[in-house]
Amino acid sequence: MRFIITTLLLFFGVTTVFAQHSISGKITDQKKQVLPYTNIILYKIGNEANPKGSVSDDNGNYSFKDIANGKYKITISTLGFKTEIGKEFELSTNKIFNFILKEDNQTLNEVVIKSKRPVIKQTAEKLVVDLEKSEMLNSSLQDVMRKVPGVLVTNNGISIAGKGGVRILINGKTTEYMDVETLLRDFPADNIAKIEVIEQPGAEYDAAGSGAIINIILKKNVRLGTHGSVTGWVGEDEGFEYGTKVSIASYKNKLNWQTSFGHSKPTWRDDLFLVRTVGNETYDQTTKSPYNPNRFNVSVNVDYYINDNNSIGIGGRWNTRKSNRITSSKTIISNVNSTNTLFSENSYDRDRIDFNISPYYEYKSDTDKLVIDFNYINYKNDNTNTLYDITGSTLPFQDRRYIQDGKYTIKTSKIDYSKTFSDNLKVSIGSKYAIVNTDSDLQSLFENNSNGFDLDQESSSQFLVDETIFAIYSKVNATSGKWSFSGGLRYEDSKTDGISNFIKNGVPTYEIKRRPIQKLFPSASISKKVTEKLGTSLSYSYRVRRPSYGSLNSFEEYLDPFSAEEGNPNLKPAFTNNYQFNLTYDGQPFFTIGYSETDDVIFDLIKQDNATKQIRQQAVNVENYTNWNFRLFAPLSFIKEVEGYTGFIVNNNIYESATHGVDLSKWNLFWFIQASYKLPLDVNFEMSGNYGTGALEDQIQVGWLAGLDFSFGKKFINDKLKVNLGFNKILNRGFNGTIDYGNGSAKVESNGSRQNIQLRLVYSFGSKFGKKKSKRNSSREEENRIQDNN
Repeated sequence: MRFIITTLLLFFGVTTVFAQHSISGKITDQKKQVLPYTNIILYKIGNEANPKGSVSDDNGNYSFKDIANGKYKITISTLGFKTEIGKEFELSTNKIFNFILKEDNQTLNEVVIKSKRPVIKQTAEKLVVDLEKSEMLNSSLQDVMRKVPGVLVTNNGISIAGKGGVRILINGKTTEYMDVETLLRDFPADNIAKIEVIEQPGAEYDAAGSGAIINIILKKNVRLGTHGSVTGWVGEDEGFEYGTKVSIASYKNKLNWQTSFGHSKPTWRDDLFLVRTVGNETYDQTTKSPYNPNRFNVSVNVDYYINDNNSIGIGGRWNTRKSNRITSSKTIISNVNSTNTLFSENSYDRDRIDFNISPYYEYKSDTDKLVIDFNYINYKNDNTNTLYDITGSTLPFQDRRYIQDGKYTIKTSKIDYSKTFSDNLKVSIGSKYAIVNTDSDLQSLFENNSNGFDLDQESSSQFLVDETIFAIYSKVNATSGKWSFSGGLRYEDSKTDGISNFIKNGVPTYEIKRRPIQKLFPSASISKKVTEKLGTSLSYSYRVRRPSYGSLNSFEEYLDPFSAEEGNPNLKPAFTNNYQFNLTYDGQPFFTIGYSETDDVIFDLIKQDNATKQIRQQAVNVENYTNWNFRLFAPLSFIKEVEGYTGFIVNNNIYESATHGVDLSKWNLFWFIQASYKLPLDVNFEMSGNYGTGALEDQIQVGWLAGLDFSFGKKFINDKLKVNLGFNKILNRGFNGTIDYGNGSAKVESNGSRQNIQLRLVYSFGSKFGKKKSKRNSSREEENRIQDNN
């Protein structure tokens, strides 16, 4: 290992000996008063993207040490004074530069001009929403997501162009460990630098998934000096809810670190109403599921800049979530002669902990970039749920208890290298190797005559997954005049062994299912600038959706006495061809046509057993799935003083399977709007709404959908304090639809709690100057396949 590192350092010239000098001086005003805490930025000509920074001390002095020969320039800035930009100079010996700043009498505000709206740019592969220079008065991730054209945030999750299966990444890392509802409401918008909506991932991305990827890039760009923020919020949903977060960061000399601590306890409720027919009987089921998870998280990141080209660092996170809740169910069973009722409760006790640590090495010059990244993840998920009847029931029911303990470890090594030959040509190559081990144990217990529980060995089991994934890719980006091209090829070789240990007919049984996959995954895009304003692009990608580790497990879990979910060890991966055409105006999304076809799509099949009166949900492979979508976007700038977007999405989903008797097709239309308007007293008003004629959620034919949210925001104390009052789910029609089981049908309504009000305060302190830093990603695909729906 030492030999490899030494070779890399020698190759990139780290050990080359060169002259080192210092630059120092003093900062004063026109009255010769010293100016402490002034930002001094040193730029090397030709490498402006990687400046060095310093902050003047109490006596106005500053210094830079160990600076190599070359051409440089210095920029001086501080609040209340005009920015001073020094002339270029050649450094061949120690230099002293003193600066006298002039007062800025016109404004005491920050020099950078910010707009209310984010900058949006559509490329062939992705839609980029840049928030670096926008005012985010509404201050949660949920508010930001609603600013992204074509992204719909509803109780049923996030969809893009009417398609679900969206994967959310933060700095390339999965969020599957987190409950998405809590994540959307808890995460501060001030920490977000950019959002990428990637519908056609290039070869550098894992080939995993069939839906779009939303990559949230955080402002990990530590500012000069020390800075941070304190966030607090309170609200009312299914009950009182609250959350706090403290973030502190510092960048001094070559060391860049940041840490954050957060705690939250949100509340919400999911309701399910199901009316179905079994023979000559009607089953009217009502289930209400309140949620109030207790979450705590800590993150630490440290970066050390060895010199202008080399840096090392390490990041870590620790998240815990405890959830104790009781779901209540009521089932009325009636026919022409009688009516019976079963009241039941399902008590959940869940404890989840995940730990992640990720060291890296990075080399970066004007033409070359190398990143070596290792990522280790340890995830533990212990669940106990007890299903029991309660007083008032007229039907007998045997109480049962399920104890499920899950352990997951993921180790990923990754190397990425890119070389820019010119402004018109860039080549990237890389490789990844991941090792995944999971261990899921289920103990099924049934009530005995002594009001205790006995282990049922026949329905208990252990399920292990051992998996390795090796990937290698290459990609070329080229431009010529008005044309741009991107093409890549990714090879993935995965070997997955699913091992089951269980008792069958009193005999210990051991089963192993092997699923090797060796595939090439091509991706390509071509773009042309038709006119100064109008642009077009055409893109293609081939992807795989591997089953989640949990879905391969044959465990069954009862939600209520008549409803259960079970895994499918025979589940196969699904392969998707995606095609997309974009028409842009001034770099903004205008019109899009998308088409995809999937073989063996993973589909949640709901079946009814008329003998046991139960319904079961199980993931299966449906042979053919196609999707068409058409999108039209328009800005709201034609309305005076209003900023935002509106648009329409037309979507068609078709599922066909002779094996499972599935033949479903549905067209639907979605309209959405997101707008902001400046009210008197500098109060910012934001509103988002949507309406859909319906949807096809796997087997469920959903009726019309609608949602409406709005918020008010204002800044105080020289913009250090941001206050936001949000009203969410004001109009919230969840999905109401029908299910055809083949041997029966059902009406279903799934709705969350209505109306949420939340008051959020964010206080920022410290320097306002930022230094950019690149982001890395690693084992996101394997993490995505660990699912938990608590």
